[in-house]
Amino acid sequence: MFVLLAGFGAFMVLPLIYAINNAFKPLDEIFLFPPRLFVRNPTMSNFTDLMNLLGNSWVPFTRYIFNTVFITGMGIVGHVLLASAAAYPLAKHRFPGKGILFTIVVLSLMFTPAVTAIPNYMIMSWLGMINSYWAVIVPAFAFPLGLYLMKQFIEQIPDALLEAAKIDGATEYRIWWSIIMPNVKPAWLTLVILLFQLLWGSDGNGFIYSEQLKSLHYASSQIIQGGIARAGVGAAVALLLMSVPITLFIFSQSRIIETMATSGMKD
Repeated sequence: MFVLLAGFGAFMVLPLIYAINNAFKPLDEIFLFPPRLFVRNPTMSNFTDLMNLLGNSWVPFTRYIFNTVFITGMGIVGHVLLASAAAYPLAKHRFPGKGILFTIVVLSLMFTPAVTAIPNYMIMSWLGMINSYWAVIVPAFAFPLGLYLMKQFIEQIPDALLEAAKIDGATEYRIWWSIIMPNVKPAWLTLVILLFQLLWGSDGNGFIYSEQLKSLHYASSQIIQGGIARAGVGAAVALLLMSVPITLFIFSQSRIIETMATSGMKD
């Protein structure tokens, strides 16, 4: 079984190895047919050409980085807090319409982003948020998978623990922050990874028009569209963009597994 899983793991890591090697290939090796997995004559020219292109841009490259980090950070923090706060009453309280609300959440999981693109644009336009960071951040708050995942985790928390906190005088907000959030850490750590991947790769097209508000993904796509001559630069850009989510996943994966293994609770 170990040999079988190791073989599947090696096969799944091949695209990552290919992308890393492509970033260091000269143009003649990139267009070589049949393509080679490993680079033979590694070069840093792709990265130096990328730095030259970014240095000649009228919008500083650091601005694109700030825009991406701000949108990603605000979207993740806002969604984790909002999803957990909304999931708590759905999981642990009884009120009229609870079943209908949760059914709507489940049904919303079936809609692809293409279906909700026009309604999202109309809502953002009514709110006056078009051509601003919030046009991308606010829709991320309503990520339905996050609310569904948080509710399923919160339901596993024993009611006796919450009742004991109420007897000790804890308010609903104190219970949510001091008891619910620590015990559903696997859920919101998973949300951090999923939302980071979603927002980090978002270019904001259709919502953001100002060049100074564009994201790093948009800047990289403009570089790649320069034609065949920029194929090496495009490979370097692809490596830089994927390195951040992969690094976050590597550092978060062990923490998620550890938390899942140690946070089981029973009555």
